[in-house]
Amino acid sequence: MATTITNGDARRIFLARQGLSANPGRAMGKQELLSLIETIGFVQVDSIRTVERAHDLILFSRNQTFRREHLTALLERDRALFEHWTHDASIIPMRFYPYWKHRFRREEERLQERWRKWHGEDFAAAFEHTYEQVRANGPIFARELKEEDHVSGGWWNWHPAKTALEYHWRTGHFAICHRHNFQKAYDLAERVIPDRYRLEEVDHAEFVDWACRAALTRLGFATSGEIAAFFAVVTPQEAKAWVDTNADQLAEVQVETVDGGRPRAAVALAEEMPVLFDVPEPPSRVRVLSPFDPLLRDRARAERLFGFFYRIEVFVPEPKRQYGYYVFPLIEGDRMIGRIDMKADRKRSSLDVRRLWLEPGVRASSGRFEKLDAELSRLARFTGVDKVDYLPGWRGEAI
Repeated sequence: MATTITNGDARRIFLARQGLSANPGRAMGKQELLSLIETIGFVQVDSIRTVERAHDLILFSRNQTFRREHLTALLERDRALFEHWTHDASIIPMRFYPYWKHRFRREEERLQERWRKWHGEDFAAAFEHTYEQVRANGPIFARELKEEDHVSGGWWNWHPAKTALEYHWRTGHFAICHRHNFQKAYDLAERVIPDRYRLEEVDHAEFVDWACRAALTRLGFATSGEIAAFFAVVTPQEAKAWVDTNADQLAEVQVETVDGGRPRAAVALAEEMPVLFDVPEPPSRVRVLSPFDPLLRDRARAERLFGFFYRIEVFVPEPKRQYGYYVFPLIEGDRMIGRIDMKADRKRSSLDVRRLWLEPGVRASSGRFEKLDAELSRLARFTGVDKVDYLPGWRGEAI
């Protein structure tokens, strides 16, 4: 018989599995940061910096003693993390690298076929030339490649050598060794990835089993589709087959939705059922989340659990935007309470709050605004600006 997970329990379980239930003010050193990233599974990387870049804000929202230099050291000196793709560009624990080699092979087959259709066999020579250039000369930035041999019509009208850099990275031949002003420096994987991870091989069955178990652990409960989507390294068909094959090690659960609709059938690891509900209450403070926070990455799951409809409107023409260019979700305890449009004005040293939207049923109380102000003050300090500036009309309909 399936175990029912109430909506309140489901939210708290998922928050705990995603590192959002611990005290955000606890002291965190470099090793604790690595443990946090392993708990989450990955941290998405994005270049937009209206306030802070996605990876920094994702980590800051979970622990506000987070130090950027610790993340840099784990990536560039300790080689305890690496950059590659999940559903998007992400920072990933290095111990996951042997499993990512299966993704590299799939990417190689897919990308080679794509470029054969676009360029015939000519792409291979350009890719080999770029590989040899890096092998002989060491790390390289895309901006350092010459433009004379540019041929229109690539992926997508990219310079062939720059396309080659991306190809060799996506297929595991290259790795990102460091960044400068957020630009990636590429080098041979054997000069970046520690041999103990780079040379380790796992067979396909072990890879699928690890990917599905690791995803389910970080989700707490999930459908096979949600398992496949979490790391985006196995196919939906592989995840479904894994669930069917491992039925004796899984527990059937029925997850209640926030709107009281029909519960959703899912699975959890049977060995975790005795402690699945043993999770702390999340902090009651208001916290700003990144638009790319893994809590909200699966938009449909976020809507079912939290009743929170969220879409990034970066690519939506301004007249058609419902909220704003890059609006930040707000969470209070286990409840999504709204979203906020703001930008760090680094010249004026201020965090400019343009507009707040509270979710239906969320009261605009003085206590809630005090908690929001405290969080924005913490975020301003992290961002390196001196003050929070509430612009005229920022409350909007929240008044």
